Order: sequence, then C-alpha cells, then structure tokens
Amino acid sequence: MTITAASMQKDVYKEFHSRAYHPDVTEVYANFTSRSGKLSNVENSDKVAFVGLQYFIKSYLQEEWAEFFNSDKAVAVANHKRIMSSMLGYPVNVKYLEDLHDLGYLPLRIKALPEGTLVPYLVPPITIVNTKEGFQWLTNMIETVLSCENWPIQTSATTSVAYLKVFKEFANKTGLPLDFVPFQGHDFSFRGMFGKHAAAMSDFGHLASGLVGTDTIPAVLFAEKYYGANVDNELVGCSVDATEHSVTCSWIMEGEIEFFKYLMKEQSPTGILSVVSDTWDFWTLVTDYLPQLKDEIMARDGTLVIRPDSGDPVKILTGYKISPVSEYSELFQTQDEAEKDVKENAYEAYRWNGEYYGFENNGFDSEQTIQLMPCEVKGLIECLWDTFGGTTTSKGFKLLDDHIGAIYGDAITLKRQRQILQRLMDKGFASKVVLGIGSYSYQYVTRDTHGSAVKATSVVKNGERVAIFKDPKTDTKKKSAKGLLKIERVDGELTLFDNVTDEEETQGLLEVVFEDGNLTKETTLGQIREVINEQI
Repeated sequence: MTITAASMQKDVYKEFHSRAYHPDVTEVYANFTSRSGKLSNVENSDKVAFVGLQYFIKSYLQEEWAEFFNSDKAVAVANHKRIMSSMLGYPVNVKYLEDLHDLGYLPLRIKALPEGTLVPYLVPPITIVNTKEGFQWLTNMIETVLSCENWPIQTSATTSVAYLKVFKEFANKTGLPLDFVPFQGHDFSFRGMFGKHAAAMSDFGHLASGLVGTDTIPAVLFAEKYYGANVDNELVGCSVDATEHSVTCSWIMEGEIEFFKYLMKEQSPTGILSVVSDTWDFWTLVTDYLPQLKDEIMARDGTLVIRPDSGDPVKILTGYKISPVSEYSELFQTQDEAEKDVKENAYEAYRWNGEYYGFENNGFDSEQTIQLMPCEVKGLIECLWDTFGGTTTSKGFKLLDDHIGAIYGDAITLKRQRQILQRLMDKGFASKVVLGIGSYSYQYVTRDTHGSAVKATSVVKNGERVAIFKDPKTDTKKKSAKGLLKIERVDGELTLFDNVTDEEETQGLLEVVFEDGNLTKETTLGQIREVINEQI
C-alpha cells in the first residue's frame, strides 16, 4: 500500500465535497443503516446481524491513516494530488488534507450498538460525526469505504445466523445434541469468493454467528488480528482431515476399498476423516464398499464422514418422496398414466413392475423418467443407518452411530438446508448431517440484499442544528431518517427515534466506540458470539 492510500479510499466525486458543502456548515452527522429486506437472501428476513465495524476502525481508520499522519506532510499529500488531478483533469487543491495532517488525527466520533446485535431494518447500528470544525467533509468522505467494508461482513453474518437458526430448530425437534450444531455448517466458500481478503471478511461473518466449521484459514487470522481471538485459548474455527477428487484418483489402480483402508489405518487412524465419495460410482461405494469396510470403520477411534459432491443434495442425502402405492402397474394400463398420478400427488418416485422410477430435470425445464436403485430412493442417511445403525434420541428419532457421518459440500442453499433437515425428520431421522456453505450463499449477494447505506441526517449550519433527510419521490424505499438519532428498546425491540435533541442523542443504546483516532471500546469474537447466541 502506498502512502496516502487512505485518503483515496473513496469515490472520485467526494474529492469535490470539501469545497461543495455550504460554507457555514461546520458539522455533518451520518448513519449506516440496512433499509429493507425486500431483496434479502433470507426468507422472511426482519433483522441484520451487525458485525464488522471494529475491523473497519482498526484496519482503515487506524492502520491505513497512520501512514498518512506518520509521513512528512508534503509526501503525505503528493500522491493524492497527482492521482486526483489526473482523474479530474485540473490541479486539485489539497489544503484540506494538509490541515488534517497538521491536526494529526481523524476528528471523528463513531457510536454503535454492540457487534453481534440483530438489528431490525431501518434501525441504524452506527452513527458518525466530525468532532472538530473545519473537518465536516470527513464524515461523508469515508462513506464509500465504510459501506464497502461493512455491508459484506454483516450480510455474511446474517446468512450464517439464518443457517444456525435452522440447525438449532431441527436439533431441538429431533433431539440431536445441541453441542453438534456449531459444526453443522461448514464454510467452503474460499475458492469462490472475490479475492482472498473478501474470503477472510465473509468467513469472519460466518464464524461470528457461532458456526465454527471452516476451511478458510485467512478468516481465523482475521479474527485474531481484529477481534482478539486466540486459537490457543478458544475454538475460533476448525476443520478435519479430508480428501478431494485428485487424491482419490491417485488410487485409481488400487481402488476405493484399499484407499479407505490406507487412510483409516495409515494416515488418519483417529478423529474425523472426511472422504469425497462420488469420484466414480457413489452408490456402489455406499451399498457395497462401505459394508465390506464396516468392521474397520466401527473399530476406528473416530468418525468416517462420507462426502457426496454432485447431484441434487436433497435427494442424495434424503432420498425420494415415494408414493405409498405398492405397485402402480396394478392400477394403470400405461406408465404414462402412473406418472401423471404420481406427479399430481407431489411424489418423486414410484414402483412399476417391481422397479423404482423417478423424475429428473433434463436441463430444458422439463422432466424425464429415470430408473432408480433402491438405495437412491432411500438416500445416503438411511443407507448408512441400514449398514451401521445407531441409537434413538430422547425425541424418538434415529441417530447415526458415532463412527459414521455425512457431509454434503456443494450446492447448499438456505432453502435446501431446510428441505434436507425436514425430510430427514419426516423419515424419522435426527438432523445429524453437516452441510457445506459455499460462495453461492456468501457471495450471491449485493449491498442491496439488505439495502445497506450511509446517509447524512443532520448538519450544524451557522451554529444551529439543522435536520436533513433524503426522500426521493421516485423511490420511497430510499427515504432516510431525519436529524439526530437515538436507539432504544421498546417492548424488547430495538427502535429508532429520529430528529431528537442534542441531549437526547447522548442517551440511548448507541455507545462511542471510536473518537479522535482512538478505539474507545473493544469487542472480541467470543463476545460477539455470546451476543448473537442470546438472541436466537
């Protein structure tokens, strides 16, 4: 990073704003708010998990600006002037930056709710204001980078909280031990994210929820650097011994049975071992090879996790919804008639002349009939139960033996998560399965997913407080709050009071976390997890 990079972390047009504000304006007060769940990736979304501000303060407001303040003034502004003059086409006046350098710190005050708070839409978790006259331009100069650095983390955290809620829901319904829940959602998103730093930021949001499974190492480093985490003292994130297709393929001559034996005996004799299992013939492995390996698996001190990685995850794990009719060939003259009846009753499979048939999308928005093996109709979890058995939970649901497990790490969505757990429960199984959460869940989002925005709502002009607001006639959802803001709980719900007095603004639940270059209140990953856990 070059010197003065901090002053250029903004949209170009903001360079003009130090001169564009009314000459009599001495203070600008703004907030960060998630305005709407209309485009949310979480069904029936009503709150956003507020996470990421401390990272922004430490990385940008402190680390990056330290380079500016610690360098010679002429050097500190030179590159800024060069770049901005080139982009705008005229010699940019950098006196406002020289004045900031003379001051020696960022004259800003940031107030916030505790990180981990689940914040209703239209309630701002952050307010920001300049603390010194002459630097009113600074508040909204950092709008761009404040938005850019905060909406992705809180959006990922909100998605992760949604996954966690559903895992907890079905654990409670089926009697699955709750201490297994934090391991049920495993972050596999690293390779699909928009760069390694985005992966670290997003997966920190995943970890903040309380889910601990991840393969994104940079997120653990992120948690230690910015949120006081320490892997020596706490479980920040965890993973297991696991294979991939290239590893399996290296055993193409010896075969998968020898491959499994080698891994279990020579390389991973204890603990959790996850093996990708669909490199070739998944159902042969499940119904033939695993039964042959049963004694070795049951004797091993640990859990062997079977990992399918292709196909429809719902059907692979839970099987097909099969018609209770024993033989459709006894009811209809043709198979087409049978299929029509099955579809009308929303089943996915049926028996005809002793064979199972189901429906598969052929890629052209229509379905074709396919013949199914009994194991496909059952699905992986039931097949594993047939081979390895298990126990029954206090709620009466089947719980796979601890020596065997399953993870599906591809194409999982919040919708499919619920389908998988519900269908397992409907079949009498506890929700003992791990789902890999990938970049579709964590990157198929935008700033509009929760309508995140930074808007100014108050200025001081000629020494008088003036409430300002945005209310476009052409888009009512962009209407902003007005004036100074205060957050209180009303009947247990966070509630915004806007256009309050200066005295009232000092009250409420927003607390000062940054002032004049200093982080005044610090939080940890552990504390964030506690805050979230108390709310779900």
